[in-house]
Amino acid sequence: MRVLLTGSSGWLGRFLAPRLRAAGHFVTGLDVAPGTDTAVIGTVADRALVDQVFAEYEIDAVIHSGALHKPDIARYPTQAFIDVNVTGTLNLLEAAVAAKASRFIFTSTTSLMISERIRRAEGEAAVWIDETMAPLEPRNIYGVTKLAAEHLCRLYHQLHGLPCLILRTGRFFPEDDDTHAQPAGDNLKTNELLNRRLTVEDAARAHVMALDRAPQLGFDTFILSAPIPFQQDEAKALKEDPAAVIARHFPEAAALYASRGWVLPATIDRVYDPGHAERALGFRCTTGFAQALAALRDDRPSPLLHDPSYTSPKERPSVTRIN
Repeated sequence: MRVLLTGSSGWLGRFLAPRLRAAGHFVTGLDVAPGTDTAVIGTVADRALVDQVFAEYEIDAVIHSGALHKPDIARYPTQAFIDVNVTGTLNLLEAAVAAKASRFIFTSTTSLMISERIRRAEGEAAVWIDETMAPLEPRNIYGVTKLAAEHLCRLYHQLHGLPCLILRTGRFFPEDDDTHAQPAGDNLKTNELLNRRLTVEDAARAHVMALDRAPQLGFDTFILSAPIPFQQDEAKALKEDPAAVIARHFPEAAALYASRGWVLPATIDRVYDPGHAERALGFRCTTGFAQALAALRDDRPSPLLHDPSYTSPKERPSVTRIN
């Protein structure tokens, strides 16, 4: 297929583009920043450019992973999120329908499922989050615009029959968390494999699988996160004493952590359940907490890529900012 990949210079794009080519697809990358796999420099908010790319490269499938993200809230005005995340998605959907594209994959986020109440960790038990969770009350402009874009995907599937799959990805960014300083780095990322993170390699693999399955599935929404080792009836214990729950599933975890000077989570207030993706999409992450522990035990590099110096390509000095 001739696939338009937006966000091709970003963290996911640099892993996804080579995997798409290996699967036999011709990839056209579109991004506001230059990159190895970016053929067109520009924004999805530019409808004329989007139409030009579809015509020039004869696009017949779209993976829309380009967006402004949560850390961008500090850098960009609200209108920029509307322009890029909402209008940009609409531009791509309209162009895809006009070009009679065969499928549309939208990279969304689990962040839009987190209300202010969930963020404050209210309640006695960890919140068990799957695709049936409602109502959705995103707590910031990032989540609001990503949810609006999801609704556009649903609408264009209903109106035009465009196969659309929505992938709500957990965390896979390489840099440090912008809100939590402790624990830092690999320790935090490894902890998050228990309930809210996946590797970027698994995220890329899921997109390729979704591209293949979209015509058969028509429309669906999937949470993507590492396999969770817990059962839902452990939700209260996860909030109160996660170390004890972790010890039941991973008896060696405490000692392996101690050998590195790491700490287990003091509480787990939410769990993203990726079960629907496994059942309906046939996708399961290959890397989870068990694999990270094995790397610690064998003194191998972590399967999680951590780069505290990582900067989004669009924020580098040579790139024109989105305003």
